[in-house]
Amino acid sequence: MKKIIIGIFAHPDDEAFGPSGTLLLEVKAGSDVHLITLTNGDAGTNPNNHTSLGELRLSEWRAAGALIGATSMYFLGYQDGELHNKHMIEASQRLSDIVQTIAEQAPADSSIEFITNDLNGITGHIDHIVAARAACFVFDTFKQRDARFSRMRLACIPQTNLPTSNTDWLFMEAGRTDQEIGETVDARHLQPEIMAIIRAHHSQRGDGEGHIARHGDQLGMNYFIVRQ
Repeated sequence: MKKIIIGIFAHPDDEAFGPSGTLLLEVKAGSDVHLITLTNGDAGTNPNNHTSLGELRLSEWRAAGALIGATSMYFLGYQDGELHNKHMIEASQRLSDIVQTIAEQAPADSSIEFITNDLNGITGHIDHIVAARAACFVFDTFKQRDARFSRMRLACIPQTNLPTSNTDWLFMEAGRTDQEIGETVDARHLQPEIMAIIRAHHSQRGDGEGHIARHGDQLGMNYFIVRQ
């Protein structure tokens, strides 16, 4: 049975700094992975003062997608840092159109899954929350009429990694409990490939190298809340 994975994220590096290990494993197992970003990340860090950071970040995103082995990639054109309720409703319709196209091209006996970030936005970033909630809306809508839509995985942080809330930047909730986490994926054996994907987002190298250092030998451990 063919598995189709649709990854929906707010920013061009969310797939890399998040569940890239899982996405890699899925491709290596024969799944088709389709990646969608709502924004071009033009509000990100710009250490080299590029005049068109958004275009650069999209090119980095495409390079990272190629390393993952993505079948297709879609950019919805929203402004980084500006997403809100109206955008969530509009993005849900646009995502539905893309998902409809993917579903029409998928085999009748395929299994279609979504991957997005935790509904709390992980870091508390509103863009993350909008992308995740729009993804959940689309998944639940399609699941009601198409049995191929089997489950949604929301990438999260376990409580062991983040025992208390963090207010260093935005309000970041404490990690999820063992009872909340429905699946743990160990892709640590793919660390060199995961690091290459992270480093493809070169303009965001400060965050990327910090992410690699922070996770250390646990890089590639992914945790998910599972909705079916």
